[in-house]
Amino acid sequence: MVFIRTLIANAIAHTPLIAICYLMRISMKRKISLAYEFVDFIPEEVKDGYIYISIKYAIAIHKCCCGCGNSVITPLSPSGWSLIFDGESISLHPSIGNWNFKCCSHYFIRNNNVLWLPSHPKKIKLPQEPRVHADNYAKLSNNIWQRIRNWWIS
Repeated sequence: MVFIRTLIANAIAHTPLIAICYLMRISMKRKISLAYEFVDFIPEEVKDGYIYISIKYAIAIHKCCCGCGNSVITPLSPSGWSLIFDGESISLHPSIGNWNFKCCSHYFIRNNNVLWLPSHPKKIKLPQEPRVHADNYAKLSNNIWQRIRNWWIS
């Protein structure tokens, strides 16, 4: 027991605080289990906690698991999502990333359960290159034109 405490203490001491908070945020998301229903046509009103699967139209639809209320449509195809049904539960592969929604939720559906993944960053800010090079180029081009003008005048 002491070894495990020491191991955890060392991991926390050597892990940046931001990473710890991020991992805690992921693990604190609520555990959700989805019920499945095979249908010919997608119902007009999609219920929370249900995933509707139409084999005829090769599509699955459910409400976003974060609770935002958006409908998530997953087309089933060799190049899209694949559905695994073992007679008791369903799984979708690959993960579902709702990058176009405000929530940006990201999760797997495995054996009717939602497994949360880190959210995709909405916007990655790249460091801005200083404008020194652009300013130097502008000065250089002005300097060349001044030299040509001075040469022409003389």
